[in-house]
Amino acid sequence: MEFTCKEYFKVGKCEGEKLVDGETMPLVLQPPETNEKRDLESLIVGLKRNKEWFEEMIVKNSAVLLRGFNVGNAEDFNEIVETCGWEDIRYVGPAPRTHVHNRVWTANEGPLSEFIYYHHEMVLIKEFPKKVILFCEVPPPEGGQTPFVPSFRVTERMMEEFPEAVKEIEEKGLKYTFTALSNNDTSSMRGRGWEDAFGTSDRAEAERRAKALGMDMEWLPNGGVKTILGPRSLTRVFDGRKGRKMWFNTMVGMHGKELSSATMADGTEIPEKVVRRCEEIIEEESIQFKWEKGDVLFLDNLALLHGRRPSLPPRKVLVATCK
Repeated sequence: MEFTCKEYFKVGKCEGEKLVDGETMPLVLQPPETNEKRDLESLIVGLKRNKEWFEEMIVKNSAVLLRGFNVGNAEDFNEIVETCGWEDIRYVGPAPRTHVHNRVWTANEGPLSEFIYYHHEMVLIKEFPKKVILFCEVPPPEGGQTPFVPSFRVTERMMEEFPEAVKEIEEKGLKYTFTALSNNDTSSMRGRGWEDAFGTSDRAEAERRAKALGMDMEWLPNGGVKTILGPRSLTRVFDGRKGRKMWFNTMVGMHGKELSSATMADGTEIPEKVVRRCEEIIEEESIQFKWEKGDVLFLDNLALLHGRRPSLPPRKVLVATCK
């Protein structure tokens, strides 16, 4: 697809970008050299006048990084999100997060020393965001990258190495369980309590909201809850993405953990060697760059898994999720 917005953007480069199936990931867009201001206002004008083109770039390249536009804070970031015109979607999941401004939230507030494993945002929920948008307000001094993985590449490689296992899991589907406490625990990257997650302290209302999201619940003596989800797909194919079969699951991230589990939907255990090799493949296919202050990263959540590398403090990355 020809690059047609030279008045507002020029294609740049970043360390760590990769060429995947003919597309650069991430596509770096910077202010053109003719734009001496390099400011938020010029970015907003460029996005307003080229909404359809910009969305095409996100689907085509799966990740688009806006760099060098002097985006300074949550208010600036929210203006970018609002300009794009995509409907907001409330986050539902285990990550502890804090509302910052309008559509802007903190990213996972779990300890920076922990690695947040690769995932499609809200992959287990019936309605998940199509886009995840991240803004770096304070880049970490070391580490803290947001690596992402072209999901179709994981499917391709797993089907090559484990065709029978993939076929069985595809046919049976996946079942997940996750245990949440009543209140938030920010010492854990999965420490979001069920009251915050469902926006209520009423158990009956929480059950209704969980059911609407495709979850069953079992209440625990300590006031926590065990959620059960399934069957869920192993892979998905989405319109407009070249017919690619995405590895649209969180099998590796939830398998055999203290607070979670992943099995086939009929209860059959997933072979350990399949899970471990999948973990290796995901890491081998990962792409990452070093955050710079003011970076805004758009991820196609239907096409990419993403995570967070451990880092030294301080690190402040904000997030918005869109339908």
